[in-house]
Amino acid sequence: MNVIQRVLIIGFVWPEPNSSAAGGRMVQLISVFAAQGFEVTFASPAMDSDYMVDLESLGVTKKSIALNCSSFDVFVQELNPSIVLFDRFMIEEQFGWRVSENCPDALRLLDTEDLHCLRLARQKAFKEKRSFSTDDLLIEDSAKREIASILRCDVSLMISEYEIELLQNVFKIDADLLYYLPLLLEPIDHSTSQNLPSFENRNSFVFIGNFLHEPNWNAVQYLKETIWPLIRKQMPEAVLQIYGAYPSQKIVQLHQPKDGFHIMGRADDAQEVVRNARVVLAPLRFGAGIKGKLLEAMQCGTPSVTTTIGAESMCGDLPWNGFIADDPQVFAKKAMELYQDKILWQKAQKNGFEIIEKRYLKSLFEDDFVEHILKVQTRLKQHRMNNFMGALLQHHTLTSTKYMSRWIEEKNRKG
Repeated sequence: MNVIQRVLIIGFVWPEPNSSAAGGRMVQLISVFAAQGFEVTFASPAMDSDYMVDLESLGVTKKSIALNCSSFDVFVQELNPSIVLFDRFMIEEQFGWRVSENCPDALRLLDTEDLHCLRLARQKAFKEKRSFSTDDLLIEDSAKREIASILRCDVSLMISEYEIELLQNVFKIDADLLYYLPLLLEPIDHSTSQNLPSFENRNSFVFIGNFLHEPNWNAVQYLKETIWPLIRKQMPEAVLQIYGAYPSQKIVQLHQPKDGFHIMGRADDAQEVVRNARVVLAPLRFGAGIKGKLLEAMQCGTPSVTTTIGAESMCGDLPWNGFIADDPQVFAKKAMELYQDKILWQKAQKNGFEIIEKRYLKSLFEDDFVEHILKVQTRLKQHRMNNFMGALLQHHTLTSTKYMSRWIEEKNRKG
């Protein structure tokens, strides 16, 4: 008789699949575990939001937890999960030592989403008007925290092949601690794809992205100040619609209908917005991971123009579903070509479908992923013995973070 696996996911926030790629990623992971018959509990110290997914409808138990509170110890002991998945390294820092102490035999997984230290180091280099170097990572404070978290966990899930190479080459992380698991998509229904709006029935350029994410805000500024004026000069009737969750006042103030630059706010249905647009623009100048907005464009049959960083690790050796350009003049030129040339547009759309089918189908990864974590479970003791640096960091975390957290808890209790 098989023992039912209990999976505890500890989330930085409650998943919002319609607000960000990270939210969609988490729902994908939940579906993988649920499909295997695993019992899934999702816990988070975050406040509920109006846009969070209904976890119960996914068959998931929802649990609110507190930071720096021993109530978590009682909860996790009673649940006694066989697998614990930390959503981003900040959550592992807070709760990893408690899981290790109370459920030492649980497999500890880290979902990195993207490599935060890479995104922050690139952002810093951009703001200092210099080229990014991988040496920047070695002096980035967030890297010390993030790499320590990766070492403390048994397996870290990576969505970018480039980031796996960085971790192995720059930080000398053992390949056994890393596992490539990109965003997971259902197959494209080609009978449905035939019903997508045609080239003629689409209009406008579109940008879409969560504005809490700094690369997205920077990309919108870049569009407004540099790229869009180049396009409007050649196409005076062109319209660009900017969609995104959590727009700040500084975003809203960029709204200029007379210039064809429209700040639309949160999209009620992001896929509908992208399906009806002719071209997606994503001039990202820093960032990391793979871009959910660009995968969504491919699903919707909408070609895109992006930068090298935007397309990083996304298409492998396959042609992009549009163009990749880092120079603003070239970016604007390619955007206009794609918007006006039906044959070019249709070829780009076909490229997008091929990228999804060859690189992102859930069926390509789901079974291998589950088989891998079950295999690590069966040899967990040896797996951890092979990771001495992780054991060393776990030891020091238990004797430092633990007592800091206990001190905060006592301080909070007293008042």
